[in-house]
Amino acid sequence: MNENDFELIEGSGNVFLDFGDPEADLKHAKAVVAGRIIAVLDDRGLSVRKAVSLTRFAAADFSRVCSADLRRFTLDRLMKMLAALDADIRVTIQIAGGGEGETALAS
Repeated sequence: MNENDFELIEGSGNVFLDFGDPEADLKHAKAVVAGRIIAVLDDRGLSVRKAVSLTRFAAADFSRVCSADLRRFTLDRLMKMLAALDADIRVTIQIAGGGEGETALAS
């Protein structure tokens, strides 16, 4: 095989959308929040055990997040986990097709 055997296609930035998943936006949002949870754990050098003691979330929850098994999580539960680890977060939600100024902001 050589480089001419492949076609390079630029993605949208949302792999779930690129593959036609009907819940693409939700899954992408959950993945972004889970990624931030993992980054906070790494940046602060927190073990699962230490994260459990700081947040009161179950060790199994952190294990699932770290292995990207997000099926059992709602977006708000992931956001609560992140908030328990890192109080300095800001989440912005924009409603597609909405009028001007229809942005919800949660801190």
